[in-house]
Amino acid sequence: MSANSADELSERADAVRNRAKILAAAEHVVASRGAESLSMNEVAKAAGVGVGTVYRRFRDQGGLVEAMMNERENHLQQAMTSGPPPLGPGARPAERIRAFLHAYADILDIYGPLMAAAEAIMPTQRRYRTGPYLVHHNHLAKLVAEAKPGADADFLADALLAPLAAGLFTQQRRNDRMSIERIKAGLGELLTGFGM
Repeated sequence: MSANSADELSERADAVRNRAKILAAAEHVVASRGAESLSMNEVAKAAGVGVGTVYRRFRDQGGLVEAMMNERENHLQQAMTSGPPPLGPGARPAERIRAFLHAYADILDIYGPLMAAAEAIMPTQRRYRTGPYLVHHNHLAKLVAEAKPGADADFLADALLAPLAAGLFTQQRRNDRMSIERIKAGLGELLTGFGM
């Protein structure tokens, strides 16, 4: 191995460590001070790196938020496909739907303001037919079809996801002062109303 190759590997290892350190710091900032406190300067300070390092790695605050959401989404999807029941396989479809809705509400409770800002700038067609929304929709549609054969599973999947739009959820939690328990109970009432 040449000296240049060893330097490149060391640089890549540093970049990977810095990325992980920055994401952990961003998670800490959001968890301890709220999503509204997330700034590149605060994250750099919490990570113990220069703000230039944060910008080089994530371009801007939108890139940082996207990376954070991708991490959350990867954990959620892993739990949906191979985690323990009721979120993962092995539970009745209606139980899995309820577990998904509750898990997603918990994510929104922490990251709702960031996700609402991302939703606001994303074109509507792209928001609902690509990325995480499409994965969530397809997951729920499959479970609805299993729980309620003959139902319009695609429509019901959208109807179940509608109350979990980040903007609406943030409005309910921050401005309307609805508790997370109240929101989860309401989601349960929707499921009951749909006969699940």
